[in-house]
Amino acid sequence: MSRKAKHQTNMRARIAAEAARIMAEDGIDNFALAKRKAARRLGASDTESLPRNDEVEAQLHAYRALYQPQEHSERIAALRRAALDAMRAFKRFHPYLTGPVLKGTAGPYAEIELQLFPQTPKDVEIDLLERGISFSTQEARRFSGERAHAVSVFLLHWQGAPLKLSVFDSRDERLALKTSQAGRVMERVGAAELAAMLRESAP
Repeated sequence: MSRKAKHQTNMRARIAAEAARIMAEDGIDNFALAKRKAARRLGASDTESLPRNDEVEAQLHAYRALYQPQEHSERIAALRRAALDAMRAFKRFHPYLTGPVLKGTAGPYAEIELQLFPQTPKDVEIDLLERGISFSTQEARRFSGERAHAVSVFLLHWQGAPLKLSVFDSRDERLALKTSQAGRVMERVGAAELAAMLRESAP
């Protein structure tokens, strides 16, 4: 291995560790933001040294296991219980949990991310209005293969935690969805799987 390649490998590892520390201590759940902050702090200017998200995620799990074992496990359990309650409330829209709460990397300010697959996107908005739940909306895109999917996103609070409902076409439920065209497939679980995870992790 050349000196330059060795330097880049070492820098990737240092950035991954620093990004994980930033995410754990500052409550940041955005990998790209954490990596940029870590690179700046370490004086890394070349983007070739930036680690992949899964490298940071591995460091994040290790950091929390070492420095925040009790606090973090309790936070994840509480967020997953709130997620399960929301999934049961929105059962008719075929909900799935995804994101940091599922992965176990969620920080103090993390959103619970649910994917919903109603017959029509308007059904979710009508349901929220009928329940008297305050919400805001935004648009997003998700990908499967070469195809981009327009997604309506509802932002609200559930049991004191921020909840993000991404609303897809019902036909998209069987697709492997990604946040970017080149990204990894988003992991997700249904309510029964989440309930099993909570039972397994209970003391």
